[in-house]
Amino acid sequence: MDVAVLGATGDVGRAICGALIERGELGPSSRLQLVGRAHGASGAAVHGLRVDLIDAYDEKAPQIDVATTPDDVVADVVVVAAGGTIPTSTTDPIDRDALALGNSAVFEEYADALARHGSGHEVVIVVSNPVELAVEVFSRRLGRHRVIGMGAWLDTLRFRREIAATLGIRRQRVSGFVAGQHGDRMVPLWSTVRLRGLDADERLEIVARLRGDRTLASFASEVAAAKTRVTSERDMTVAFSHVDAYPPDVQAVVRPYLTHTSGAKTAHGTASATVDLIRTVLDGRDIVVAGQVLLDGEVSLGGMPWRGVLGVPVAVGPEGWTRVMLDDLASDESRALWEVGQAINEAIVGWGGAP
Repeated sequence: MDVAVLGATGDVGRAICGALIERGELGPSSRLQLVGRAHGASGAAVHGLRVDLIDAYDEKAPQIDVATTPDDVVADVVVVAAGGTIPTSTTDPIDRDALALGNSAVFEEYADALARHGSGHEVVIVVSNPVELAVEVFSRRLGRHRVIGMGAWLDTLRFRREIAATLGIRRQRVSGFVAGQHGDRMVPLWSTVRLRGLDADERLEIVARLRGDRTLASFASEVAAAKTRVTSERDMTVAFSHVDAYPPDVQAVVRPYLTHTSGAKTAHGTASATVDLIRTVLDGRDIVVAGQVLLDGEVSLGGMPWRGVLGVPVAVGPEGWTRVMLDDLASDESRALWEVGQAINEAIVGWGGAP
């Protein structure tokens, strides 16, 4: 199997390429294609990155080649990590509209090229932001079941980790999903949380203790207040200690935000979650993960079949996602997902996407 990484020379792209080889996801007969822009800095840097990866991993590296135009992208799995990124400065507020305006042309150019020259079977994993816009652009051109945004999976892994850390157990013992929009408007699905080795009554007691009497109606305001508190703290050690005082779902949003704004960014966590999805596609079996996908009535929200991009648990296999794996939700989860879905649809229309 072959993997192409669009934006291979960016922070996240480099981390993805390194993790793919280090974790042995691509064998010697596979190919890793590093994709940059012919007339930009990345057009030269991809050649240097190729040599650097071979230097580091010569004994186990796959075949590595370079592409500098969208028409030359050829792979079984295409990772979209190209385009502008969110600034790290807390004094420069995140403007998703500006990010969408700058990245939409990039998404469209690569999606159009894959539609013209691709095999018709590529699976596209979207890392770039706004992930929902990129999923919409690629889905409309390539077919929605072949396109998955990894934001919901990254949020899911963070949610599981925070629960595990709070309980003092390994993340592998925790399951449960995050849905909705990647980032601040994620929807933690507490009703899906399971703890391996515990029966239903024990799980319910622990989840109730972790969550308290809170519902998702207050989640957005809790996140906003927590972000204000941690960013007002000049001492980063103290700021991170503040995060530990919040419930796991709030921690899952605020901790990576603080990591990014500290200047460290979140490239390695993002790369690890992306490689998880690549492995899932390459594995040959359907595995349940969470991802942003373009829905066409597979989920009912607000009493109606939902249509639009939304993060949900899905079964993923070699041909992309096949079905939504969403059981009956708690009332606050269903309401929150509907509200977030409405906001995503409105934003995508404002960014020039389809309604």
